[in-house]
Amino acid sequence: MTATPLSLGTSTAAPASRWPLAGLSLALLLASLSISSANIALPTLAAAFDAPFAAVQWVVLAYLLASTALVVGIGRLGDLMGRRRLLLGGLALFTLASLFAGAAPDIGWLIAARALQGLGGAAMMALTLALAGAAVPKERLGRALGLLATTSAAGTALGPTLGGLLIAGCGWRAVFLAPLPLALLAFALVRRHLPDDRAAGRPGSFDRRGTLLLALTLGAYALAMTQARSGLGWPTLAPLAASLAGLVLFLRVEARSAAPLLRLSMFRDPVLRGGLVTSLLVMTVMMTTLVVGPFHLGRALGLDTASVGLAVSVGPLVVALGGLPAGRLADRFGAAAMTRAGLLVLGSGCALLALLPPGLGIAGYLGPLVVVTAGYALFQTANSSAVMADVAAEQRGLTSGLLHLSRNLGLVTGTAVMGTLFAATAGDLATALPLEIAAATRLTFAAAALLVLAALAVTLQKRSAR
Repeated sequence: MTATPLSLGTSTAAPASRWPLAGLSLALLLASLSISSANIALPTLAAAFDAPFAAVQWVVLAYLLASTALVVGIGRLGDLMGRRRLLLGGLALFTLASLFAGAAPDIGWLIAARALQGLGGAAMMALTLALAGAAVPKERLGRALGLLATTSAAGTALGPTLGGLLIAGCGWRAVFLAPLPLALLAFALVRRHLPDDRAAGRPGSFDRRGTLLLALTLGAYALAMTQARSGLGWPTLAPLAASLAGLVLFLRVEARSAAPLLRLSMFRDPVLRGGLVTSLLVMTVMMTTLVVGPFHLGRALGLDTASVGLAVSVGPLVVALGGLPAGRLADRFGAAAMTRAGLLVLGSGCALLALLPPGLGIAGYLGPLVVVTAGYALFQTANSSAVMADVAAEQRGLTSGLLHLSRNLGLVTGTAVMGTLFAATAGDLATALPLEIAAATRLTFAAAALLVLAALAVTLQKRSAR
């Protein structure tokens, strides 16, 4: 059974035709909210459970590790079992895990519940793009993906504010319980309005060994990158070495498997290969705004905590507002051309942040930040559209999972690499002078601009290879 194409962006579209995409958007919104809203609760959780920060940070890390490690395997399993069915399972697991997290009697219970949430979130991330790609006509795919990008960015932007309000009014448990009605609504919308897409593939052909190896490899890499913020000691080097060994073993297993999780020949496609590499590079760059931005705003520009929070939210807000226009541009002018245009705008914003003097104040930071995030909104929508446009039906879940994996790896890599570069340049962040913080900010964004240039080179190489 095939999905009925949606009519997006037209005033004459029947309201009922928008419900499938509404369910997918809500699922992606919940996945974004669950990350950003939990971050704001960490100090409160440390006090509530009388736990050290090293333990409390696993409330965030457990979700990140689970979703990163399993997103590709879940995408492939959706191709075999049916993406709608697996998305419903992910939403159900996310709902139950949210209930368990809100009722957690101790920090260990809460961390376990967050890991289960991450598993559900992996399904919600991996399968939304795949189902949207099957549900809309190719000429409107950009608009559909732009809407999904908008809702994801809205969740990132709203999370800290919503989490803070919930903690202030109802306590930390409300952060995990408040999404329950939205999760139930998303489940109902997906179940009611998305047709069964159960594939002809057999779940018995699922590559369990390859999936386990990839999950362990990705989990080890994500753990290494999160520990890298504390330096290059054994807590970082040991999981990094494990991830490299796991990657070698995974490639050997996949090359010999009759039904591999990833057919290595997939990466001969320049569109897929280039889309994944550029996505990883761009997300590494975007993490710079979240890692460096608060230090620059607070220490170099002297803003108070509330003002820093408002300023940092400008980036996600621009992405939320720019998602739909970016989708329309990708549909009208072509995804490949808009991918390059997005990178040019993004790189220009990074260059401005590297070159403008700190004497311009907050306008000298927020102005270029708007340019950066507008370029990112255009890139993300166009790149996703280019990658998903011509994917075979039986590979949509896997490809969507790979796209989300590249973004997650960019996030964790950017946190470690760009954060380390910034800290090494500024010196002791506790005592660094405002001018030293500003100089470190400029250098870090100069490095980010070079990464965007590398991504642009990949897109040009991809164009010549076709």
